[in-house]
Amino acid sequence: MNGIYKISFVLLAILLLVACGRKKNNFLNRNSHAVATEFNTLYNGGLAYETGKEELSLSYRDNFWEILPVERIELNEENMLPGDSKDPNFNRAEEKAVKAIQKHSMTIDGTEYNPQMDEAYLLLGKSRYYDSRFVPAMDAFNFILDKYPTSNGINIAKVWKAKTNIRLENEEVALLNLQEMFEEEELDDDVIADASAIIAQAYINLDSLPEALPFMKLACDNVRDNELKGGNAFLKG
Repeated sequence: MNGIYKISFVLLAILLLVACGRKKNNFLNRNSHAVATEFNTLYNGGLAYETGKEELSLSYRDNFWEILPVERIELNEENMLPGDSKDPNFNRAEEKAVKAIQKHSMTIDGTEYNPQMDEAYLLLGKSRYYDSRFVPAMDAFNFILDKYPTSNGINIAKVWKAKTNIRLENEEVALLNLQEMFEEEELDDDVIADASAIIAQAYINLDSLPEALPFMKLACDNVRDNELKGGNAFLKG
């Protein structure tokens, strides 16, 4: 029994440190909140997000009478009231992201010391995007770009912002932002593939198919996912 009491005491002490240490920038507090964010709140939110995304993919049916979209999912883009949600999985993912931000953000003197907060905002934006709530999604991606300019995921946030702009029929803005990213950044293959496909979609929406083709080729050359590669190759053809 003594061993159980000792373990319980240690766990209680850690919980107290996590609960009370958001405004103290030290090694223990930073790592406690980062671990709690990544392996609890964001993990569960990520599971819900992936479930919702898989269900969207399974419900999509190709219409071969039209040019297939780069993003092969069907989003209901009807206007919604603030706070409304269509999919319980994305609603749960958003709730977990908000919980991570509220309970584990360590903003001290304007600086965020929890390295997982950009991931929380990214999950927040992506969940809203797939729930067809594009304006709130844009708010989350803009927050990352404004507050976490040195984040490892900054280019991913730029890509998702461009996707959201296309859903909001702001193709020219999406093109401008992604072309600037290509000129200014050294990009991973996955980011190149995603950004190129989005640029192609923007040109397709603008009925500029010749301009879309080289970016569709670039997406095919850099994508790693075989299913996406096949879909991109079909669209390129």
